[in-house]
Amino acid sequence: MGDFGFLSKLLAKVQEHSTVIGKVWMVVLFIFRIMVLGAGAEKVWGDEQSKMICNTKQPGCKNVCYDQAFPISHIRLWVMQIIFVSTPTLVYLGHVIHITHKENKLREKIRSRAESQGLKQPKYTNEDGKVHISGSLLRSYMTSLVFKMILEAAFIVGQYYLYGFVFTAQVVCERDPCPFKVECFMSRPTEKTIFIIFMLVVSCVSLLLTVVEIFYLMCRRNNRSRAQPMIAMTGYSAGKY
Repeated sequence: MGDFGFLSKLLAKVQEHSTVIGKVWMVVLFIFRIMVLGAGAEKVWGDEQSKMICNTKQPGCKNVCYDQAFPISHIRLWVMQIIFVSTPTLVYLGHVIHITHKENKLREKIRSRAESQGLKQPKYTNEDGKVHISGSLLRSYMTSLVFKMILEAAFIVGQYYLYGFVFTAQVVCERDPCPFKVECFMSRPTEKTIFIIFMLVVSCVSLLLTVVEIFYLMCRRNNRSRAQPMIAMTGYSAGKY
């Protein structure tokens, strides 16, 4: 399994520029996916091929049977899932860094001029560097959530069509160079099934959090849109009377 250290550092930066639900999603990703894979995955899944027993000694038969049953290892599939699902978030982080850098340069320009009238004012960050998710940043964030939701769902469906959600204890294959219909038996199928179900539940929780965050941002945006005309009317009335 690959090293998630660099990915974890990048995702930790995203927490500063996410909603509360996004922060919860990040905790689920770190604790229940990355840490669990790093702590227990290799011990549970490191023997699925070495401890596989087939009822033939024909050279090469065991390898082709394993390849038929597992076109990609569960571990590698989950590692790919974490990387692909995290990619839209990292793209959003790149956009945040670009906006922050641009507005910091704008602030320096404003400070260097005695007269700042007519200069464009920063609208996405404050003096402390805190990012306000609105405008193009909100669109970028929403796009990342939509892609994250699609990728998460695609991996769940893909895993179902590849293996189902139960680890198969017995594999039957008739591939060359096997001399006949060969039966192979996998090690610790119950333990591996529990692990598969756990990772499936975490994936579903992650997907649910992403959907909830999308609706949360949509509702917040609608509330702001309704509030703006009322603020404008209130200000007009105050000025008139």
